[in-house]
Amino acid sequence: MTSDRVVVVDHPMVQHKLSKLRNKNTSSKDFRELVKELAMFEGYEATRNLALEDVQVETPICETTCKQVAGKKMVIVPILRAGLGMVEGIQELMPSTFVGHLGMYRDPVTHEPHEYYAKLPDSIDQREVMVVDPMLATGGSAVAAIQYLRKQGVKTIKLVVLVAAPEGIEAVLKADPEVEIYTCAIDEGLNDHAYIIPGLGDAGDRIFGTK
Repeated sequence: MTSDRVVVVDHPMVQHKLSKLRNKNTSSKDFRELVKELAMFEGYEATRNLALEDVQVETPICETTCKQVAGKKMVIVPILRAGLGMVEGIQELMPSTFVGHLGMYRDPVTHEPHEYYAKLPDSIDQREVMVVDPMLATGGSAVAAIQYLRKQGVKTIKLVVLVAAPEGIEAVLKADPEVEIYTCAIDEGLNDHAYIIPGLGDAGDRIFGTK
């Protein structure tokens, strides 16, 4: 699958950590740490094109002109609950970011997403938003989250996931003509239960130690 709106972050250390993340024997504690670390790696790529402005800085030697990020703070919006596992990694990269929350659940029979909670920072329509969720499977939850944010007036949205199925990528790109997708891997596809193959299993359960 090729698209100028899909970025695969395939740095060697990303691939190394992803192999550990996929392992069914990885503990919940280690899984959480790996999710955080991979989110930070992706955060670097997803923020590569942030606008900069000049600032004057006094070094121990002299005054010089440096660059800093311009404009309003970015907002991270995790799709609950698994998306929460990615927030800390991105905030280590950008500590001043705001965090909104969107609660979505997938119907176990129809696999359709349903919104059950939304809490977003003020003036979100004036900020860039990074939607985070470890898995992009059918794309239903991601599409619903992006559509909700568009209704709030958000103009720039980046979807950051750890593993994506081609079906999910296609659904998101088709539903929104401007969103960009960042992923560590594009997997084979979905099984009969709409789980990604080979995937990670249920990322939420593995992050929080539930079944």
